[in-house]
Amino acid sequence: MNSANLTRDEVSARARALEVIGYRVELDLSGAPDLSQPGFATVTTVEFTATEPQTWLDFLGPSVEVVTVNGTAVPVEFDGARIRLRELAERNVVTVTATGAYSRSGEGLHRFHDPADGQTYLYTQYEPADARRVFACFEQPDLKAPFTFRVTAPAGWLVVSNQAAEDATLDGGRQTVTFAPTLPISTYLTAVVAGPYHRVESSWTRGDLTVLLGVLCRASLAGHLDADEIVEVTAQGLDFYAEHFEYPYPFGKYDQVFVPEYNLGAMENPGCVTFTESYVFRGKATAAQHQRRANTILHEMAHMWFGDLVTMRWWDDLWLKESFADYMGALACAEATEFTDAWVAFANGRKAWAYSQDQLPTTHPVVADIVDLQAAKLNFDGITYAKGASVLKQLVAYVGSDAFFAGARRYFRDHAFGNTTLSDLLDALERESGRDLRDWSRAWLQTTGVSTIHYDGAALVQSDPRPHRIAVGCYDFDRSGALVRVDQVALDLVDERTPVEMPPAALTLINDEDRTYAKVRLDERSLATAERSLDKVADPLARGLIWSALWNACRDGELAVSRYLDAVRAFAPSEQNVSLLSVIVGNAYFAVDHYVPEAQRAARWREWLDTAWSAMSAAAPGSGEQLTWARTVAGPAAHDDSRAAEIRALLDGAGAAPVGLELDPDLRWALWRALATVGRADAADLDGELARDDSAAGRTAWLGALAARPDPAVKAETWRRIFADRGLSNDQLDALIGGFGAGGRRDLTARFDDDYFAALEAVWSGRSIEIARRIVIGLFPLADSLGSVDRWLSSRADAPAALRRLVIERRDHLARDLRVRATNTGA
Repeated sequence: MNSANLTRDEVSARARALEVIGYRVELDLSGAPDLSQPGFATVTTVEFTATEPQTWLDFLGPSVEVVTVNGTAVPVEFDGARIRLRELAERNVVTVTATGAYSRSGEGLHRFHDPADGQTYLYTQYEPADARRVFACFEQPDLKAPFTFRVTAPAGWLVVSNQAAEDATLDGGRQTVTFAPTLPISTYLTAVVAGPYHRVESSWTRGDLTVLLGVLCRASLAGHLDADEIVEVTAQGLDFYAEHFEYPYPFGKYDQVFVPEYNLGAMENPGCVTFTESYVFRGKATAAQHQRRANTILHEMAHMWFGDLVTMRWWDDLWLKESFADYMGALACAEATEFTDAWVAFANGRKAWAYSQDQLPTTHPVVADIVDLQAAKLNFDGITYAKGASVLKQLVAYVGSDAFFAGARRYFRDHAFGNTTLSDLLDALERESGRDLRDWSRAWLQTTGVSTIHYDGAALVQSDPRPHRIAVGCYDFDRSGALVRVDQVALDLVDERTPVEMPPAALTLINDEDRTYAKVRLDERSLATAERSLDKVADPLARGLIWSALWNACRDGELAVSRYLDAVRAFAPSEQNVSLLSVIVGNAYFAVDHYVPEAQRAARWREWLDTAWSAMSAAAPGSGEQLTWARTVAGPAAHDDSRAAEIRALLDGAGAAPVGLELDPDLRWALWRALATVGRADAADLDGELARDDSAAGRTAWLGALAARPDPAVKAETWRRIFADRGLSNDQLDALIGGFGAGGRRDLTARFDDDYFAALEAVWSGRSIEIARRIVIGLFPLADSLGSVDRWLSSRADAPAALRRLVIERRDHLARDLRVRATNTGA
């Protein structure tokens, strides 16, 4: 048995036997700036009651030196993941002295060295179960307890945790900071951040409650930190949740820290939220980027209630926090900030993720069956986040907004600082709404799959029938030529076929206003109208739903990819909703790369590159559309070199950039990598760009661009480093993997296919799950047949379930590619 992979059954038994009274965690991080020191001292004292004479503490680290139980040193029984405790009393105090290892994978205590100024930065990331990489603990969400952190770090560093500092002492070049005890929280929600971070302070007040706000980032990024906007969105969110939840923010202060080499978008550590520093924009950012950041801020803030105050008992009910945070983030963004069209981005971005995930053979119910931690890690997916949020949006329509929020308030009051399951939430909502939600739960939370709905002229017909509360919009041309809604029919769908007589209209839009979770098809008349006049649809949400219908039909092989790409070329250049435009151009790239038959692909790349170049040149100077199209150019330019000279002239300053276009560092690197991929930039060119942008982001981009060069020796060395270099960070690994496959050059990468399948099990057993997942997904060979993957799956029935799940999902994506290409041959 893999002792690091905790199972639901064993931790449930441990929870029945224990009650944790509190933790005191002491970390000595004073040696962190010395990169030759791989680890740090960690001392945990945990007090708990026990009804069984033995149990175990979880710890993943190099060594455990001393264990004391109730004041007596005991033999250390440590297998690399578990510390066995024996002869326990009814009430116990256990102290573990150990050595932890700094992380380069974003799991545990991550250490980052900033090449811009030589400074060192630390931060923790634990979800779902990596607190045990930093301190010994009972690593499961239902053993909540107060935590007191005492951190020793270099003098001059800023040290931050979930609570405010209570005491700080200096001893030469070291400081020791003791933080106030937290309220009862789960292990995965604790946090420590330390380093010479730049900090901006503010506060938020409502009634008698004042919350101190902090916004932090690396010192070398301080000039790019737009803290005022972040604070504004934060205050708007706190106002929104205070009004709707009627439960005061419970965790004292509210720091938001933007950290390097992050594995996630953000993490909801109470009082110390961490974000990817890609949200600190190094150049001009589009409105869509600002909206995504605002949405993420509000998503994490919703977790302070859904997830932190009330926490799921085990990862089966991960949706109890993630689905709600995804829904609340979009809702608060639309209703409390300037980004009032947040549901447009949700409908075309988040829901597309859910639709894709829900059609895989490994799909699962929103309320999932999570047997162990490896399964939990892989369930942070489009079902748990976006499908769950979509279903909640329908639930709000079903019970009414007032009843929904009343139920949420009851849920917080009844279960504050506790752990819950699906039944607890349904009980609260049923009490407030007066509705029986068990049938709704069975239909939406405990099943899999996505319905597809179309109108056959007499009825709405749905596959995989479910209950939908839906609207159908009738759109026609007004006197100005705009396509506007002239009528709407609202109805409930339950059966496979629901008779309805729709008023005649130029375009009939099923799921108008995006009320339910379902794919929709356009009837022939509506499709013809869309292909002629999609740019005339005035409402951006309706326009987005039409684009979504076209994309789903394309990826299902029911709409020729040529028709989809023709619609993109015709209408995307005039699209002014940048969130929607970003999704459209991303889908177009994917369609050419995956769905266009090989014989037609070169022509389509050339066509898409010309479209993007022309749209960039014609866009309003300095607009978000111009920047989006400039970024889009880099995609097809990595497959077609017809614009290489013009791109190089832009980068060298020899050619005039479109008026208003800012060639920021990230855009420059994207264009340089495109040139490198088609053999039009060499190592000296890339070294020159690195000299211009010798930052952490610059070095990572340089690494990926070097790996993208179309040279067999380069590919071989990149492959070797991916598997052999254990010093690579998560971001560096991603850069190498991306560079290895850049340009889709199967003539250069196919020879590694057998090596990939031969290495899978060793990668899974020998690397952390985060790193292994990146390798398994990123290097999966996009071959022209399923033979190799099918042979591996048939011969590895006993491989770890989580590994098989990843390979099965990659196989299904490849099977879809091949199937859709076949339907488009000759199209």
